[in-house]
Amino acid sequence: MLELKNISYRVGTPDGELEILKHIDLTIPDRELVVFTGPNGGGKTTLAKIIMGLVRPTEGQVLYHGEDVTELDITERARRGISYGFQQPPRFKGITVQTLLQLASGGEKLTKDRCCAYLTQVGLCANDYLDREVDTSLSGGEVKRIEIATVLARGSSLMIFDEPEAGIDLWSFARLTETFEQLHRRKEHTMIIISHQERIIRLADEIVVVSGGSITNRGSTEEIFPLILANTTGACPVIGRKERSE
Repeated sequence: MLELKNISYRVGTPDGELEILKHIDLTIPDRELVVFTGPNGGGKTTLAKIIMGLVRPTEGQVLYHGEDVTELDITERARRGISYGFQQPPRFKGITVQTLLQLASGGEKLTKDRCCAYLTQVGLCANDYLDREVDTSLSGGEVKRIEIATVLARGSSLMIFDEPEAGIDLWSFARLTETFEQLHRRKEHTMIIISHQERIIRLADEIVVVSGGSITNRGSTEEIFPLILANTTGACPVIGRKERSE
């Protein structure tokens, strides 16, 4: 289980401190798929990076399986089973896709068939990619799918994906959606996905709406998604409810 307790994050600006996250409390049970959604700049990615250890909260605690991991770095959190897929994945000149999958697996010897299986899950033909370098010769969508394949190869208990749909074509997006659905059906991993896409949102056990640095609403897809759709005809009640009450 993942627990966030009183998480706040502030940064200094020429005009004083800017509060990015405001006293967030959130519990995510094991083996659930949770989608963080909400307007750009609302704090979703910052919250995800705090879970991974890429950002240190100004206040609060991050607990994973009952252990306080707030002060642990990225490497230590990865050893505890937490992985992160970036919105803009890094490139690695001189490292082939097969080598990257091997490294991601934590040193476990991966067969070619196993590498192929991970790439197939994200819509890539293994024969075309295993020996290619993860460099500028690959498109943004290709690098994105390769990164997700590395997260799968690591076999983490908690997988965080920051807008996995960004920069990929519709066919690849359909394959990724199927991948998330299959992973969730197995009930072997906890997944947090930052997304605005309906097809991903509808896979969620729970939707968490983050706006203005706060959780403005959360609940099942059946409860929350109709409220999000209301934004197409006016102010979104999910985002605005808490703001109006303050």
